[in-house]
Amino acid sequence: MSGEVAGVSENQDKPDRTADSADSPAVSDASDRESDGTPEPKHAAAEPAAEETEPVTEAAADDDAKPVTEGAAAETAATSEWKPSPHPRVELPQPSNPAPPPEPQRRPGRAARITRRVAIGLVSLLALSGTGYAYVTKDKLQDNVATADVLTPRAGEPPAPPADDGGTDILLVGSDARTDQQGNPLPLSMLKSLRTEDKAGINTDTVILLRIPKNGGKASAVSIPRDSWVDIPGRGKAKINSAYGVAKARAEQEERAQGEHDQAKIARDSDAAGRRALVQTVQDLTQARIDHYAEVNLLGFYLITEAVGGVPVCLNHATSDKDSGANFRRGVQTVSGGEALSFVRQRKNLPNGDLDRIKRQQAFLSSAMRKVLSAGTLTNPSTLNSLMDAVHRSFVLDDSLDVLEFAQQVKGVASGDLTFATIPVITTNGRSEDGQSIVEVDPAAVRKFVAGLAGRSSTGGTGGTAGGGAAAGAVSQSLDSGIPGVPCVD
Repeated sequence: MSGEVAGVSENQDKPDRTADSADSPAVSDASDRESDGTPEPKHAAAEPAAEETEPVTEAAADDDAKPVTEGAAAETAATSEWKPSPHPRVELPQPSNPAPPPEPQRRPGRAARITRRVAIGLVSLLALSGTGYAYVTKDKLQDNVATADVLTPRAGEPPAPPADDGGTDILLVGSDARTDQQGNPLPLSMLKSLRTEDKAGINTDTVILLRIPKNGGKASAVSIPRDSWVDIPGRGKAKINSAYGVAKARAEQEERAQGEHDQAKIARDSDAAGRRALVQTVQDLTQARIDHYAEVNLLGFYLITEAVGGVPVCLNHATSDKDSGANFRRGVQTVSGGEALSFVRQRKNLPNGDLDRIKRQQAFLSSAMRKVLSAGTLTNPSTLNSLMDAVHRSFVLDDSLDVLEFAQQVKGVASGDLTFATIPVITTNGRSEDGQSIVEVDPAAVRKFVAGLAGRSSTGGTGGTAGGGAAAGAVSQSLDSGIPGVPCVD
């Protein structure tokens, strides 16, 4: 994708959203420890939190967790080996009478509908995940996904950008929450396999803006580097991956200060505050109005990659990194579970750091989409049930998103008509005033680039450059993997 932009069409389909709640006070920053994690509030299934909490500060947000010994903090998680949730299995309907052979176009139409149902979860797979809703009724689809009020702005916040960009914008988020969507702590054995057992707080290290033009053009999945130094509402300049966690922790403290003791309510309200803060941050940066929101956590990534038997990837060179757990040979290989997470999280020992990590994420998503949409997956009841369990336990969608209606909007995504891109950046080696390692971005350049995606005619796969800075390039293909849809990356 080149930096060339096309005209943007008018569109009045998106309803106005008005503010309805109070602003939250800003919080202080702490010194950078190469990441921006914030204290993670306890959910309903966890032990009750203390009446008083420490002031919220910005801590490390580096996703490359370092091995530690099991301590008191780890004892709160289950120590037994993880087993799948006893979520009801979905049996494929069996017709009472054999149906006559379908008309030539009927069966492909059904297959297309199935693929479109899976597509939103697949795009979210690097917002860490995928989904398998084939042969399931609409009610079953909706009932098995957690929803939240994400798009309602708070009082005092600026209104959302106008709906004049000619496209539908979906924010895809991958969080490193250590609980499932029901608030249950992830087992220690799983956290160890993901190399995240010593991490605290919650960060959104994967932020992707999916733009689907309403004129039927090619969709774009635009990655925003996690260390992008941006304005966060109510806080000021900070890394974009801290927007959710800081707002969540702040809301949690406020509710406790007001005498709230219902841990489930605190968790629910603080999560909503975090999601709204992230939505507002992305809207302010891109000037794209967020129409829908999809979030998946570490559990979803683990379950889905395991359910499909791993995802093929290809590397141009052998690489290793003890912090992320990466240890990969050159060439094609299949990764799943914790190994797959290491593949998409490694940034140390890579030529371009976070930008190379984004290329890996995009390559992984391309390969995962083909794997999950393959006939072997879509026709396997056991795999579909495993995918349904993953969706139930790890996804959150905004409460206005109808899964099947949305599926009709992502025909291009399901058919592979999707371009990956990254926002233009000035430099990946910036430093904040307090010494944090950051990715510097020019909001004006980002807005110009994003505005062109809804109606662009270019076919490239790169974000441009800002001020002569670093290019956020497309997936590298130095080697030929020999497998369609599996590009080779660094």
